Amino acid sequence: MEKARTVGVGMDYSSTSKAALRWAAENLIGEGDRIILIQVQPPNADHTRKQLFEGTGSPLVPLAEFREINFSKQYGLTYDREVLDILDTVSRTKGAEVVAKVYWGDPREKLIDAVEDLKLDSLVMGSRGLGAIKRVLLGSVSNYVVTNAPCPVTVVKGSKP
Repeated sequence: MEKARTVGVGMDYSSTSKAALRWAAENLIGEGDRIILIQVQPPNADHTRKQLFEGTGSPLVPLAEFREINFSKQYGLTYDREVLDILDTVSRTKGAEVVAKVYWGDPREKLIDAVEDLKLDSLVMGSRGLGAIKRVLLGSVSNYVVTNAPCPVTVVKGSKP
């Protein structure tokens, strides 16, 4: 029997991050694995929980609590029914443990921190699909994470319009 894995999924509620979550749920998460939804809020975000957890990120929040609208408000997150449905399904059908964690800061750095802090076996994230010029000027979160993460990283591209 295989050891249960811990898989992180970067979530910013964009269509590509939702595609990454769907891909992980359908192709990567197995029976008894743990999936951690990792959300990074901007460093200037001002929410009640940031004052408590800015340095370390929030505690791991179980799906039942994450599902509540108050959780989203306390952390300044988007309440997204589609994301919750995917998480409910993977929990129910595969027996996966689902938790969420919120960080504040630069997404590139905080996703690397998450890999190390949470001892992830794998990280899945969406690609924003920046063009070559924007990627050079703004930097690519996915390129940075793929280059610097100490675990395998899967980047899921969104569908073309």
